[in-house]
Amino acid sequence: MTIQRLEVSQLYSATELEQLPSKSTKELAPIDEIVGQERAQKAVEFAMSIKEKGYNIYAIGHNGLGKRTMVLRYLNRHKNDVENLFDWCYVTNFDNNRTPKVLKLPCGVGSRLKHDVEKMIAKLVVAMPLAFDNELYISRTDKLKMQLEAKQATELESISKEAKDQNISLTVTTQGDYQFVAMNGDDLHTEESFDDLSVKEQERFGASIDQLEVKLRNMARLLTELEEVYSEKIKKINDDVTLEVIGHFIKQLKEDYATYPELKTYLTDLQKDIVENADIFLEQGNEQSEIAAASLDKKLPRRYKVNLLVNRTACEFPVVVEENPNYHSLFGYIETATFKGTVFTDFSLIRAGSFHRANGGVLLMDAQKVLEQPYVWDGLKRALRSRQLSFTSLEKELTLTGAVSLDPEPIPLDIKIILFGDYRTYQLLQHYDPEFSELFRVTADFEDEMKRTVDSELHYARFISSVVHDNNMLHCDRKAIARIIEHSSRLAGDQNKISLHSANIANLLRESNYVARQANANLIRASHVEEALENQESRVSRLKDAVMEGFINGTTLIHTEGEAVGQVNALSVLSTSEYMFGAPNRITATTCYGEGEVIDIERSVDLGGSIHSKGVMILTAYLASVFGKTAKVPLTTTITFEQSYGGVDGDSASMAEFCAVVSAFSKQPNRQDIAITGSMNQFGESQPIGGVNEKIEGFFDVCAIKGRSSTQGVIIPRSNMHNLMLRQDVVKAVERNEFNIWAIDHVTEAIEIFTGKQAGVPSDEGSYPIDTVFGIAQAKLNALRK
Repeated sequence: MTIQRLEVSQLYSATELEQLPSKSTKELAPIDEIVGQERAQKAVEFAMSIKEKGYNIYAIGHNGLGKRTMVLRYLNRHKNDVENLFDWCYVTNFDNNRTPKVLKLPCGVGSRLKHDVEKMIAKLVVAMPLAFDNELYISRTDKLKMQLEAKQATELESISKEAKDQNISLTVTTQGDYQFVAMNGDDLHTEESFDDLSVKEQERFGASIDQLEVKLRNMARLLTELEEVYSEKIKKINDDVTLEVIGHFIKQLKEDYATYPELKTYLTDLQKDIVENADIFLEQGNEQSEIAAASLDKKLPRRYKVNLLVNRTACEFPVVVEENPNYHSLFGYIETATFKGTVFTDFSLIRAGSFHRANGGVLLMDAQKVLEQPYVWDGLKRALRSRQLSFTSLEKELTLTGAVSLDPEPIPLDIKIILFGDYRTYQLLQHYDPEFSELFRVTADFEDEMKRTVDSELHYARFISSVVHDNNMLHCDRKAIARIIEHSSRLAGDQNKISLHSANIANLLRESNYVARQANANLIRASHVEEALENQESRVSRLKDAVMEGFINGTTLIHTEGEAVGQVNALSVLSTSEYMFGAPNRITATTCYGEGEVIDIERSVDLGGSIHSKGVMILTAYLASVFGKTAKVPLTTTITFEQSYGGVDGDSASMAEFCAVVSAFSKQPNRQDIAITGSMNQFGESQPIGGVNEKIEGFFDVCAIKGRSSTQGVIIPRSNMHNLMLRQDVVKAVERNEFNIWAIDHVTEAIEIFTGKQAGVPSDEGSYPIDTVFGIAQAKLNALRK
């Protein structure tokens, strides 16, 4: 079996950009979309084109994929229907103040209406007092008052004369009431003098007074009717004066808004109410202006204001991004003001939320933030189900307060909701909320990576250009663009793919721009990108430095030269939330006489994860198929990760563990200048693992610490070859034959590299040649069995 050492060309896939039409991003046309997200873009296009209920969008993907950027660019780039956009206003319901009316008006009309109505009211505030403070009005009202007073005097004089003829006087009490008193000559009778009269005389006076009181009551009713007639006449004069003042203004407004029947009705009701409540305008410097001041509003009668809730003067398709989706910021609220110690509210204190501003358009929110806020998710579903927006007071729902509140007329809702979230949140919503799938029928699934081809590299170069142009950075030359694409491929962990985590690339460009400007360069060059990458690693590599220090000072035991029985250098990956790096681990295997079991110390002490334990069971099965087909293996084997004090998981060490066990069985030493990574199946075939670049680089760094030799190297599964995007120092070392990387298909190839001997192929009877590793191990096992 000939095992091939990998060539330099297989370790790193360089970007050539031979078809790039320019030398830098300066002449390279920026792209106005996010690359590689065709699937998600089609989903957004589909949802936006369907107007039916429930076709809202849940955009799935990890942070940094540019989900929001792509959606916003799509929405800004494509023309959307603006026919369903309206201004929304709240006005007084003159029949019931607690239920303000909503006005649905074409774009721009609401703002004009508010201005015109408030301008008219401001003029009335000045004109009305003047109309009621002139000689004509005063003379007309005085004449009516004099007529009333004359009639009252005539009636009183008539009944007073009749009483006087009967020797009875009509007097007024201190309380202002009329009463009849018998006369004693020119004076009023006292109680004593009245008692001195004869009974007949007293009875005559009593009968006369009773008759007079009946006439007085009839007169009082007549006077009341006269006063009512007077009040009606005064009101008629007031109404006429008010109409005379307001008529011109209202007539002009009705002409201006004649094409809007809804407004014609409102203006008619407004005119009627102003006529009925003219006193509001005659008491300026009164409570009306004080209340207006208390609510930080214009000093106009609040009853006649127009609350422009949503103003669409520009008539642009609304795309609203809500960063803080709490209940009030989404659904609006009704403010309150305090006046003379009393809390009050009215329709003019209704405030819009993001739903109102996005009505007719699109509202974008982060799903997790929506779910974190109390009552928001239920409110969102209620609004989407009913397709209308109601100002439900959250405080009223949560408390038993009896405070006076408003119940404004609901606003019809026509909106698309786009939620951004990860897979976990999506799965939780699908599992626990059956309504979720009905309301969010479209899933926009964002890719993490895309295929790396000549065309996609050119597309990605244009994306880099767009970031540079959008942020006013120094332009990137061709080599810098190529280096960024190569780094993106490294992030994807695949020579044939490019990472779509655009946030990482944007951050790298910002930092490269900073490095270039610090160096007073006129372009971002590859060297600046390299320095920015080094700076990034330096900031987050504290854990790596701590681990490598253990190899430097010898506290972490490892050999990178020589040979040892039952010992192999395996490779593992350590990671933080920001950084991942590789480091070698020593795996050892020891044997003793037993029943053929393999004891995994990591599992025995609960440091081994379930996947690692599965890997050990698989290698045990393959071990039994190699050495235990005819008889039980008479050894018990114990394997462990030396100096590993944390949890171990994953099956990427299973080939290394098998090589250590075979070495312990056969007593054939394994080379210590070689490390291995890779899992295996029950037939010994190598299987791919993750973090292959970091693992190779980790062993390379440890070899540099312990002392370099040209025989050192790493064994990897052949199926991981496409994942190789190694550091340049590793690539150059391989090119100079100072480091080696082998790719294998079967664990027996690893045994051959480690021992320098063939692993061995069994005969039909299951025996191995004596000069092979398996043959030597089989011979030793047979001796033990005997």
